[in-house]
Amino acid sequence: MDCMDLVNYEAPDALLEVIMYQVIIVEDDPMVSSINRQYLQANPALQIAGAFRNGQDALKHLKKHPADLAIVDYYMPVMDGLTFIRSCHEQQIHLDFIMITAANNARELSEVMRQGVIDYLVKPFTYERFWQAVDKFLKIRKALENDGKLSQEDIDRLFRADLRRNPAQNPLEKGLQPKTLEMIREFLAGHSEEFLSSEEIARQVHLSRITVRRYVNYMLETQEIISQIDYTTGGRPSIRYRKKKV
Repeated sequence: MDCMDLVNYEAPDALLEVIMYQVIIVEDDPMVSSINRQYLQANPALQIAGAFRNGQDALKHLKKHPADLAIVDYYMPVMDGLTFIRSCHEQQIHLDFIMITAANNARELSEVMRQGVIDYLVKPFTYERFWQAVDKFLKIRKALENDGKLSQEDIDRLFRADLRRNPAQNPLEKGLQPKTLEMIREFLAGHSEEFLSSEEIARQVHLSRITVRRYVNYMLETQEIISQIDYTTGGRPSIRYRKKKV
């Protein structure tokens, strides 16, 4: 975190109340792994505990370091994603799985569903669909960590595939400020023809890039904006954002 991030970082007291979930990435494609990492790092409730090129290395890690969620590719060398998930079950290693893969035939999907995977994304996937899957994990964990009984409505909500937020029905997350959100909305509305990175937005609205990422992530979840991945940066791929056209 640079000096500007430290100056502008919002609501550290709120983040202390957030349960931190340990996440591992099991993906043999370095570019996809990097994109997954960028997506996950945007949420303070998630901590990346490791990234592995195959299921065997991930399994060795989990035997000594428990995790809560694994983002898993299907096709990998040494040990593929499905074998990895089965091995976790056999060895009583308990965590949730989101499968991200190019495999999309019915037989493979059926087998993955039998292994208890909470969501299944087909490459290429959008940020919005990725976050829908992660948001589903977070909501399930939050509900199941509650010692109280769940109503049928609560259970139905957990089992629905579409858990996206509706801005008209959901209040802002703790730590997000309406004035800051409106400022970013107005800026993006004034640049509706171009995709901008969080760093570019941050410079123009005079906030840290970490702060901007929290707000654009919320706007992606509520479908106010869209995103695309820029592979032309010469280094790590960049996520860019634009106001959604009506």
